[in-house]
Amino acid sequence: MRTLIIPFREARQQLAALLFLIAAAGAWAQAGTLDKIKRSGTISLGYREASIPFSYVGDNRQPTGYSVELCQRVAGSLQRQLGLAELRINWVLVVPGNRVEKLASGEIDLECGSTTNTLARQEQVSFSLLTFADGGSLLMKIDSGLDSLADMGGRKIGVVPGTTTERSLAEALARGKVKAETVKLKDHAEGLAAVVEGKIDAYASDRVILVGLVLGSGTQKSLRLSQELYSYEPYALMMRKGDPAFRLAVNRELARLYRSEEIHAIYDRWLGVLGAPGPLLKALYFLNGLPE
Repeated sequence: MRTLIIPFREARQQLAALLFLIAAAGAWAQAGTLDKIKRSGTISLGYREASIPFSYVGDNRQPTGYSVELCQRVAGSLQRQLGLAELRINWVLVVPGNRVEKLASGEIDLECGSTTNTLARQEQVSFSLLTFADGGSLLMKIDSGLDSLADMGGRKIGVVPGTTTERSLAEALARGKVKAETVKLKDHAEGLAAVVEGKIDAYASDRVILVGLVLGSGTQKSLRLSQELYSYEPYALMMRKGDPAFRLAVNRELARLYRSEEIHAIYDRWLGVLGAPGPLLKALYFLNGLPE
């Protein structure tokens, strides 16, 4: 076997180059999202296609909604903080099944949807201050004769997999000893269509999401929501884990919006049709309006 001999000087140069690449990779990993945004002049934001009224595609085919506006406010704050003449927003469509993956890969920097902050998810990602609080409910036809989970024995309930709704619904059915069939659907729009077309008996999601579906359906008079809430769903903006500087920057703007009460105008714009914020949401805004 022939032995390959590399001259000492060349070996030293190759080792130096390798160490430089390792150091550069380490520096990139440690640079953080704020440095990435400053260098590129771009922030990548994840949005949902049909999570009305939080994150969806509007009539102008652009991302819009309550969570989207919060992210836009955060982007404006970051632009000022980083001293950028312009900060471009790169909008990236996400779904429940890939939103964590797109964060981890760097394809998005912040997810602007209707994601529930859970302890299990905190093992993989980080969350901003809470942005909203809701609970799980059911959407069904008015003439279905159904009213609550207790009526769903032997019935079909649609749900989007990979959501907290999927887990909380299963737990609620088990607690109530209700044997219903769960049908996995792609998104909220498909859930609404399945109820209207009679393919399922009810569609499960967070109550305010269901209200948005009804309002935008054009068939409001034929649909209703159950009155019970079977879960607690605290929403927050999702970001990569292990980046405290970016998380602080996001939270600083959210806290300012809450503290200054600018959040109420944002709420009215997207959720005002539901009436004024209730005691729970008012408390959420108050408690998260952290002082500087």
